[in-house]
Amino acid sequence: MSANYKPSRRSFIKKSAVAFAGISIVPRHVLGQGYIPPSDQLNIGVIGGGGKGYGDAVNAWNKGASNITAICDVDWGMASRAFKKFPKAKKFKDFRKMLDQVKDIDAVTISTPDHTHAVAAMAAMKLGKHVYVQKPLTHSIHEARVLTEAARKYKSVSQMGNQGASGPGVQQMITWFDEGKIGKVSTAHVWTNRPVWPQGIATPTDKPKMKDGLDWDSWVGPAQMVDYHPLYHPFAWRGWWNFGTGALGDMGCHLIDPPFRVLGLGYPTEVESSVGAIFTKNWTPEYLPESCPSSSRTQLKFPATKKNPTELTMTWTDGGLRPFHPDLIPADHPIGDENSANGVIMIGEKGIMTCGTYGANPKIYFNDGTILVADLKERKNALPEHGHQASWVEACKEGFGKSKHKALTSSFDFAGPLTESILMGNLAIRSYMLRESGSRGGHQYPGRKKLLWDGINMKITNFEKANQFVKREYRKGWSL
Repeated sequence: MSANYKPSRRSFIKKSAVAFAGISIVPRHVLGQGYIPPSDQLNIGVIGGGGKGYGDAVNAWNKGASNITAICDVDWGMASRAFKKFPKAKKFKDFRKMLDQVKDIDAVTISTPDHTHAVAAMAAMKLGKHVYVQKPLTHSIHEARVLTEAARKYKSVSQMGNQGASGPGVQQMITWFDEGKIGKVSTAHVWTNRPVWPQGIATPTDKPKMKDGLDWDSWVGPAQMVDYHPLYHPFAWRGWWNFGTGALGDMGCHLIDPPFRVLGLGYPTEVESSVGAIFTKNWTPEYLPESCPSSSRTQLKFPATKKNPTELTMTWTDGGLRPFHPDLIPADHPIGDENSANGVIMIGEKGIMTCGTYGANPKIYFNDGTILVADLKERKNALPEHGHQASWVEACKEGFGKSKHKALTSSFDFAGPLTESILMGNLAIRSYMLRESGSRGGHQYPGRKKLLWDGINMKITNFEKANQFVKREYRKGWSL
């Protein structure tokens, strides 16, 4: 045997099982697929180490409670802070190579642009890895359904990165609603000031110099290939349908989560949208099908549920649009966050429940004029120190289907249907923007209608052209 031979972590554990057969310390593979003793460290691979990905990696690492074994980022300049924080981690630019070469990864965090979430998560789950995926879970409705089913099939402990779902505010709202404090809810309003990046703009045609150190082919990944442009990377990708999911995809998983969770919602039955118009210099509406709109308004309808036995109408607005102040809420009170930039209102029989981003500052304004403000101090210790990511790590150690996994607030069993419902709004927005030539030389917009949704079969039943937005086409070598 070579003097340079170093046994892998997995081979060492396997051999240890034989050597210590009579001792009560049992290696993880003996205890079943996906089980890692709580005392053992999780080996984590990071896909997307810059920006939000750095924070996700640090929270999952949790001061050494886990190992960051490998870091993949297409832009090593963006990921430099992660490389410095975890100098022993192996470095990659293509997650496929990382998963192929680093055999002892137990779980991965995925914090890439939206268009890469599904292909990276699916590749990891097929290899038996647990997955933490940033919001929105996927770029398309079809991907959300496929990932939800795959997590069950491959027994992957999963979590979506909408951290407010694990926060005390949302849990307080669930308790209030379950206690019957506001009664049945028939109307909900959700809004955000996003986008805070360019949207409703023309596709760039110039070809600037490639950013140093950027692997553009891997960045584009499964999406349609386009030339590099700083309007896509590093941040403005959110405003392009080829890569992002707009304001709704960015903030919907944070803001629609409270009513979805509190009311026990499932698939919507219908959706319609309208968007703000952009005008050219000659005062004609500009047609920008590749860019998400600068502002939009979407209405979703949900059937009655066990928790909320009445139909719900939910209205989403973005781009600075928000609902008007309900009479029940005093005029000088904010109706969401302190400046009302983001928020949620649920209008019930007995009062109105409100919160800000991540379920912050929940309140109830009762019909009799009294106000209930949450005291969240007693709920703050319900999670590990680093919350949403750390609870996922603990669940990974325990294994698929165990108590800690079942307690996760955004496993794909919940995050998948939530993401599908959110992306229904984008399907309606893109259908609204569809244009075809009219008989008189003008243009018609046939998608500007109420769209009826068959959630089980993932199909719009009254406008076939809208179904092109249920599933995307993948570039060769990057499919699910």
